[in-house]
Amino acid sequence: MTRSRVVALLVLVAPALLGAAPSPAAAQDTAHAGLALTPPMGWNSWNHFGCNVSEQLIKETADAMASSGMRDAGYRYVVIDDCWQVARDQNGTIVADSTRFPHGIKALADYVHGKGLQFGIYTDAGLKTCQGRPGTYDHEVQDAKTYAAWGVDYTKVDWCYADSLDAPTQYAKVSQAFRHSGRPIVLSLCEWGQNQPWLWAKGVGNLWRTTTDIEDTWQSMLDNLEVSSQYSAAAGPGHWNDPDMLEVGNGGMTLDEYRAHFSLWAIMAAPLIAGNDLRDMSDDIRDILERAIAREPATRVAAGAIAHTVSGANHVQGGIARDKYPERVSTLELRLGAETAHAVAAMRMTRAQANDVVKELASRYVADIPRAPLGKTFRELYDLERVRPVDEYMDVYRKMK
Repeated sequence: MTRSRVVALLVLVAPALLGAAPSPAAAQDTAHAGLALTPPMGWNSWNHFGCNVSEQLIKETADAMASSGMRDAGYRYVVIDDCWQVARDQNGTIVADSTRFPHGIKALADYVHGKGLQFGIYTDAGLKTCQGRPGTYDHEVQDAKTYAAWGVDYTKVDWCYADSLDAPTQYAKVSQAFRHSGRPIVLSLCEWGQNQPWLWAKGVGNLWRTTTDIEDTWQSMLDNLEVSSQYSAAAGPGHWNDPDMLEVGNGGMTLDEYRAHFSLWAIMAAPLIAGNDLRDMSDDIRDILERAIAREPATRVAAGAIAHTVSGANHVQGGIARDKYPERVSTLELRLGAETAHAVAAMRMTRAQANDVVKELASRYVADIPRAPLGKTFRELYDLERVRPVDEYMDVYRKMK
């Protein structure tokens, strides 16, 4: 990261996460009305397994998601990334690897659905996938109908082998094909933020990558956080910024760093797509992925406060659970040289419960600290009754963007 940027204290509570119904305009902006009204939660094979995917792995992962508590915590999608496909048949239909997926994708989707979960798959908007498998270019309608017939609920659409294509035009073509596939399918656009999707992808996809691929390192996580957090105004019901999948549990960071990683993704209202081996998950990792999600049905809330961006952060202290809501709150402290930033993620909480958390944050950490650009205190910038920043602050913050 080349610079450190100080921003005003911001507490984010996305209206959709509070259970508010989206406006008609917001619903029309989704690729399929009613999809991804909150940031998607699930699992994807790539970060841990790469090309080593198989029918057995996906079934065992679905089993683990159902039995470990993750499904009950809100995780829904089981997504196969690249390398499931090998060719096209004489009719142009995409063909799965029959060795790795001997019973076919439709049977696998049925198995995942039988676990009370939803099934996701991967393709590429270009000529080939990133691993050289057949892309969807010039087969958009055919592939969309094939996936719909298989029972696919979520499709990640990559951007390799697409240098000659225009991203807004090509992704719109893919989106149109999926709209008419006969099945509601969440579309995850993955062109790494190269073409500023936050400016045009609303109404094309349900989420779009804002960053390069994440790596299982503290610095990579910070880099993606720094980039994606700049575009918060573009996110909302049915259209979310995606700073890439979670690396929690893959071994490259400490437990405290993983707690920070998870909490900050929740604070940004980012999709929570796990990328570890769910079949062999320690209690500590399971606690991170599930702890901030309440087990009982309740309104899902993502509330957070960040005093500074985390450029140059050299220490993190995380996982301090508030006594009153031990399974719903994750707070962390980021030390930025001489400065310290605090953040809290609260999920599946009512307005009153989230209000309690915000009040504690205000009283413990930042209640009387003046903040740019208004030079006011936290209490003056934040409406504790509505659990959101005051309108004056939001107007200035949007102009800063």
